[in-house]
Amino acid sequence: MLLALATSAAQADNENCRKSREYLLGTPGGDQALTPQAYNDLFKICVAASAMPNVKDAYILRDGGIAVIPKQDSVSATAATLAQFCDDYPRGVLRFITRKEQPAIRSVTDVARMSSTSSTPCKKIKGIS
Repeated sequence: MLLALATSAAQADNENCRKSREYLLGTPGGDQALTPQAYNDLFKICVAASAMPNVKDAYILRDGGIAVIPKQDSVSATAATLAQFCDDYPRGVLRFITRKEQPAIRSVTDVARMSSTSSTPCKKIKGIS
């Protein structure tokens, strides 16, 4: 019974990853910034990010970043999440969705269209060329 509850909770956490990938792969007119395989690879990273202790929701962004809504919006909690993400994905980009931005989000597509360009890439944080 506990396994079933844990499995259903994990699937719920991954729902926004799945929905954002489906949106990005199904965008008409070739509005994709990346290849379908790249979005499939990002899906795995998104699922892993959604399982991080301070992540409430995770999404794939059109430009290849991962967006998260943190459970705790403190500097220390955000720094710990960013450090864990960059350790696991040194070439990734993690974008935190702020409390001010959250009311404007009406659907997964609103998040998927967000940009991660204002976020510092893990490569720069970790000093990777």
